[in-house]
Amino acid sequence: MKQKTLKINGKEVEFGGERNLLEVIRKANIEIPTFCYHSELSTYGACRMCVVDISGRGILTSCTTKPEDGLEVRTHTKEVRNIRRVALELLLANHDRSCTSCVKSVSCKLQKLANDLGIEEIRFKSTDTKQQLDLSSDALVRDPNKCILCGDCVRACYEIQDIGAIDFVHRGSRVTVLPAFGKGLADVECVDCGQCARVCPTGAITPRYNINEVWNEIDNPNKTVVVQIAPAVRVAIGELFGMKPGTLLIGQIVSALKMLGFDKVFDTSFGADLTVVEEAREFIQRKTENNNLPLLTSCCPGWVKFAEQYYPEYLPNLSTCKSPQQMFGAVAKEILPEKLGIKREDLVVVSIMPCTAKKVEANRNEFSNGKEKEVDFVLTTQELAAMIKHTGIKFESLTPESPDLPMGFKTGAGVIFGNSGGVSEAVLRYAYEKINGVKLSNFEFSEVRGDEAIRKAEVYLNGTTVKMAIVSGLKNTRTLLDKINKGEAQYDIIEVMACPGGCIGGAGQPYILDDSTKKERTRGLYDCDKTLQLHKSQDNPYIQDLYKNLLIEPGSHKAHKLLHTTYKNRKRIMETKLSVIDGADSQKLEVKVCVGTNCYVKKSQKLIAQMIGYVENKGLGSAVDVSATFCMEKCGVGPNVMIGDEHIPQCSFEKALNVLEKKLAEEIYSVKETEEIN
Repeated sequence: MKQKTLKINGKEVEFGGERNLLEVIRKANIEIPTFCYHSELSTYGACRMCVVDISGRGILTSCTTKPEDGLEVRTHTKEVRNIRRVALELLLANHDRSCTSCVKSVSCKLQKLANDLGIEEIRFKSTDTKQQLDLSSDALVRDPNKCILCGDCVRACYEIQDIGAIDFVHRGSRVTVLPAFGKGLADVECVDCGQCARVCPTGAITPRYNINEVWNEIDNPNKTVVVQIAPAVRVAIGELFGMKPGTLLIGQIVSALKMLGFDKVFDTSFGADLTVVEEAREFIQRKTENNNLPLLTSCCPGWVKFAEQYYPEYLPNLSTCKSPQQMFGAVAKEILPEKLGIKREDLVVVSIMPCTAKKVEANRNEFSNGKEKEVDFVLTTQELAAMIKHTGIKFESLTPESPDLPMGFKTGAGVIFGNSGGVSEAVLRYAYEKINGVKLSNFEFSEVRGDEAIRKAEVYLNGTTVKMAIVSGLKNTRTLLDKINKGEAQYDIIEVMACPGGCIGGAGQPYILDDSTKKERTRGLYDCDKTLQLHKSQDNPYIQDLYKNLLIEPGSHKAHKLLHTTYKNRKRIMETKLSVIDGADSQKLEVKVCVGTNCYVKKSQKLIAQMIGYVENKGLGSAVDVSATFCMEKCGVGPNVMIGDEHIPQCSFEKALNVLEKKLAEEIYSVKETEEIN
């Protein structure tokens, strides 16, 4: 077949599978400016920066125009250049131009295009007033003064994560991007993944920086500050210093951190090795007992919060293992004070992570005892690079150094945690030897590797088929879980990562524009695995010593205390009480009927109506308060009712009446007894 061609600035260009004219033009080595176009998102066509002149058709946006055989396209006519300049000037007119102090300054597309298009003056006056920053989230900062309404963040939240925590509100000149009801990000269903920040071309949404807090600890002579480095950081930080994506730089990172003033530098991959041992044991036990399957991984805090909010019925399936970050922190606080000869309260644990959700994870109540946190501060890859630049360290010229022992030693299994599929493969390397009783000759499980967002694999362990699924991106996760709910799919273990591609695509990583960078980062971690002497977590000698001297064995009481946790239902407004009779009164007997999703579909709305009718007909309004409540975290046994302090699972109207009458009788007897005593 004859190859289709079109002309771009008079030059004939072949095209085939390109989605739009923009991709064809870029293939011809002509960079077209864009704000709202992103390879992972739907075509939007809002910013109008990508306009071109098509012969016979006039000025059109190239991102929304399909390539056709015989088209004649001009990319930089006078009219096209003027349209782009005016559009850019209008954006800049209402933009907060404090570029020198913006954390996105180096990677800001608005700043880059202003330079590329030669914008020297802005002819339009600003019409917007200064808006307040949203600092509610531990993970992200939202600055509406730097928003250019490209919609990338909105589409990322919907199309990648299927959450919709932010959206366009108002109309015309008043349009803006906000969380629901104008609340802060921390007060809506945001899961802290930061994918909105990852695609934002300006500084409108950025990771929240904790650099100053960490500097304060480093500068405190009474504190010993140790740091752990996540696997994905080592193959991405080089991009911020002009190096190729995927370049392995763990040695240079260690050297830089010691120059910054950290007392000890360790590796989160050690925590990942520990996670493998505990999670594999947990899976083997569940598989043997056929209990709470599929096992769902719990390494990703964005996914954990998503499960708490949208799929609380799957919380029993969630692995009880803490994430590698938190396992590392718990063990560090347990063993390092004695090893370093310091007081426990003087030890500060810092994490370098590719992820914004890790900041929120470190602050969860489950990972602190009220006063002491397992991980004190979390910095992103971007923040580490900023600290290095602040001090003038020439990162690209540093001599590599090795992490400190014992918690700096890792195997390849711990390193590949940074890739989607890495957790599954690491667990398989352990489970295969544990179940089959033989040493692995080939440590790679190619079945769980790949670029697809949802991957399936079957592995045979001692005659038993283990069905696995690997998924990244929460929209894809929702698709998979919904299939399981409908009985269309069945698995034994499911690995979930909130960010596309896994941690290598986290929002704390350097800003990228295409998938090729993520692929190079992925390859970098797999190459690192190959170059290490040990590839299985169970072979890590320092993990073996940890069990021998502290944990005893996987799943022991001590291991559970340090390395395991539980999670809770976070359904929206679950703690909001809706009073339906006379208002709440502390003197009344409280009847609470759950109207959360699982109870609602089991006719709890009918049950609450029956209870209201009964109380009104019997004239008990002064003694009984009936209210609706959102979720009692017992979704599997709904409908749920609380009468006083008594929980009634699978409650019917008859069950509720029996308990209510019993409670009222007890109350009357108690009152009479008190009167007799008096």
